[in-house]
Amino acid sequence: MTDALKRLSDEGVAIWLDDLSRKRITSGNLAELIDQSHVVGVTTNPSIFQKAISQGDGYDQQLTDLAARKVTVEEAIRMITTADVRDAADILRPVFDATDGQDGRVSIEVDPRLAHNTLATVAEAKQLAWLVDRPNTLIKIPATKAGLPAITETIGRGISVNVTLIFSLERYREVMDAYLAGLEKAKAAGLDLSKIHSVASFFVSRVDTEIDKRLDAIGTDEAKAAKGKSALANARLAYEAYEEVFAGDRWAALDKAHANKQRPLWASTGVKDPSLKDTLYVDDLVAPNTVNTMPEATLEAVADHGDITGNTVAGGYDQARADLDAVKKLGVSYDDVVQLLEDEGVDKFEAAWNDLLKSTEAELERLAPSKG
Repeated sequence: MTDALKRLSDEGVAIWLDDLSRKRITSGNLAELIDQSHVVGVTTNPSIFQKAISQGDGYDQQLTDLAARKVTVEEAIRMITTADVRDAADILRPVFDATDGQDGRVSIEVDPRLAHNTLATVAEAKQLAWLVDRPNTLIKIPATKAGLPAITETIGRGISVNVTLIFSLERYREVMDAYLAGLEKAKAAGLDLSKIHSVASFFVSRVDTEIDKRLDAIGTDEAKAAKGKSALANARLAYEAYEEVFAGDRWAALDKAHANKQRPLWASTGVKDPSLKDTLYVDDLVAPNTVNTMPEATLEAVADHGDITGNTVAGGYDQARADLDAVKKLGVSYDDVVQLLEDEGVDKFEAAWNDLLKSTEAELERLAPSKG
């Protein structure tokens, strides 16, 4: 079952699971995935936690204790989510040690309501790093305009970061620049750069979803022929940008100080369009020193029938440019699409956070000690 996953791992793609719940931790399922499915990291987001807490009774004991203490709903969420991340980090610690800190990582997101507030994002990142208190944590910061200086400041303090919600090539370059600026700041402060890690989460499937919807509206044969190509093209050109930046003089100076490259992470790799191959965003995005964070259904699909044939990114840059140019010539605005997706991404995480607040508040009320 895991031959394809092993081949993927052997090609230099770190396999991370895009899901976490207390049941996954306590049942031994996470440990099993690490042992049998080559999983070497975990990513979380507000939607994942909202789903986990609202299903089953795995959180009842902790919620009962929190209700007895009459904590605020925000504090309850932080206690619950950081407990899960801490436990997952402990399970992944052997991987972290074996890979010299590169993998064995668990990501936790700053409150998405702070996405446009630089100072609050940095303060939240520091608080989360302190609360989880594990060296193999990544703090997720969204790649909004306000997020960029927050990334620099957080990295500059020696806190490892997963930059999330990257959709555009221009913004991705700004993210890499923010990371390098953070490393330079950390170096000036005398910090050990070898201990600072980062991934840049470049979102994939949503690009096809939005562009293909617009191509369907155009409706011509030419428009239909262009469907299902934009997301891969966008991601491949992101990898080209990564190769360029991390071969430059600015990086060379940091490399001498034992800094780590910021790996591209392919996010949102579950295929949304049933007419496309369900392993498309894994099979066709194989490149060294990358991460692919998958929902469990995608992980299982790759294990079952993934077609891992070596590097499927290198050599595809000219075709990728042609694919994006074809969409542009049909009247679909790349800039409009990627800005919409960033705005929607922040809005969706904020909505999930608000749902998380509501469901957690309801659980605290349900489990509150009776006054009798």
